[in-house]
Amino acid sequence: MTNVHTVSNLNQQLQHLVAQACSYPAKSLMRRQKLSEIVRVVMKSGKLWKENTAYYNDALQQTWLYFCRNPEQYNPESCSVITWLDNCLKWRLQDFRSREAQIQAKTVFISSLEIENTTEAIESLPAAADIPPILEETYQWAFTDPDNDLASTHVKGRPEVTCQILILRRLPPETPWKNIAKEFNLPPSTAPNFYKRECLPRLRNFALRQGYHEIWD
Repeated sequence: MTNVHTVSNLNQQLQHLVAQACSYPAKSLMRRQKLSEIVRVVMKSGKLWKENTAYYNDALQQTWLYFCRNPEQYNPESCSVITWLDNCLKWRLQDFRSREAQIQAKTVFISSLEIENTTEAIESLPAAADIPPILEETYQWAFTDPDNDLASTHVKGRPEVTCQILILRRLPPETPWKNIAKEFNLPPSTAPNFYKRECLPRLRNFALRQGYHEIWD
């Protein structure tokens, strides 16, 4: 009970600080001071998402930069401040993971070429393809959740395990289901069954609206 009460107090404090920061002009000293206070409170709480990756600090820095430029994007009716920041951070971590996967794939491909004139061969290779547009569009849709549908649809009795979280986790490069089960302390079949029942239909509807067909299986 004490822990729940503490989390609730933290969120109320942060929501109040965000509202105060947004009440000041964009480049004012008072706004900067409030934003700095929010960063200090969040970091001191230790509640922000953490993972042991080489690019975590870069992603965290980008998250804070985005937040300080766009505090008005936070919607207190959608989720807590910490959850919103977690989603921002995970979005940026996903970006880093995607870039790293592309670099690794390119490196493996190039290193596997058994050609004498390596320089000439590499120069003649076509440019690596960017992330497919549907993937970027899907990331953006899932992350921003314009209708608040993904964030409000969750596993029964587990409001933190939402369609939004699972879709972002399962977009390439996919987080294994066993890792998701461990992270949220779920039975092995709960997340994949929920994903198949609730997330996949939403993904397919989004793809169809964007003019893509049967892309998410």
